[in-house]
Amino acid sequence: MPELPEVQALAERIAEASEGRTVQRVDVLSIQVLKTFDPPVTALHGLPVSSVTRHGKFLDLLAGEGPHLVLHLARAGWIRHRDSFPDRPGGARPGRGPQALRLVLDDGSGFDVTEQGTTKRLAAYVVTDPQLVPGIARLGLDPLGPEFTEQRLAELAAAERHRLKTFLTDQTGLAGIGNAYSDEILHEARLSPYALAPSLDREQLGRLYAATRQVLGSAVERARATTADALKAEKKAGLAVHGRAGERCPRCGDTVRSVNFAESSLQYCPSCQTGGRVLADRRLSRLLK
Repeated sequence: MPELPEVQALAERIAEASEGRTVQRVDVLSIQVLKTFDPPVTALHGLPVSSVTRHGKFLDLLAGEGPHLVLHLARAGWIRHRDSFPDRPGGARPGRGPQALRLVLDDGSGFDVTEQGTTKRLAAYVVTDPQLVPGIARLGLDPLGPEFTEQRLAELAAAERHRLKTFLTDQTGLAGIGNAYSDEILHEARLSPYALAPSLDREQLGRLYAATRQVLGSAVERARATTADALKAEKKAGLAVHGRAGERCPRCGDTVRSVNFAESSLQYCPSCQTGGRVLADRRLSRLLK
């Protein structure tokens, strides 16, 4: 799933490629992708691209003084720049293949929004205000924004009852962190994913704050230096523990472990994060009952 660093890099690439351009048309190629009907997608046609920004893991393209085309790429969505498209949308058949939406600019270039797999969760919205998108209206602090301070982190943690893994990925608290970077932040901070957020002392909160800034900031810089087509590979290459179960921890050399859930998993280093204790694999435990 694209998270804050990849979405930030995509927003900057789209803004650069769209500078000075006007929206020629938007082709909706998947019936599930468009979640709004008023304004229609045709309201974007003929308007200049004013800005491309990010809200958490949402992309926001502003056309003229409005409306906004907001995209959430979900788990398997992606955006690719194209130098040219057919004059009519017949080059892509609605409902066939991974294509979900296409935005064509006035010079013939543009962007294909795609989603792999059979589970379709990618979402597009055309709205007059991004706060009308329910997922954006619920977003918490941006962990790379100026309002995110160690004191605000402490306040958020004290108000929660969640384990740290859930605390970091709850978008109503901190916006933009997903499964991969939450694992990386906790590894960098040397904290257990099962530790309760309100139980952290001042020193642990300081480590968590510094790790959040460092991991996300470094990932954004790597993403900015990488071509769009290589972003996914660059993200994977830069991860220390996420997706690396069975490999050696780059910090201490212990074996990276995994805890599997129904639709996701987390990875961690026992020596660095849990005092050497191996966390129970919930999925395996249920099978053994």
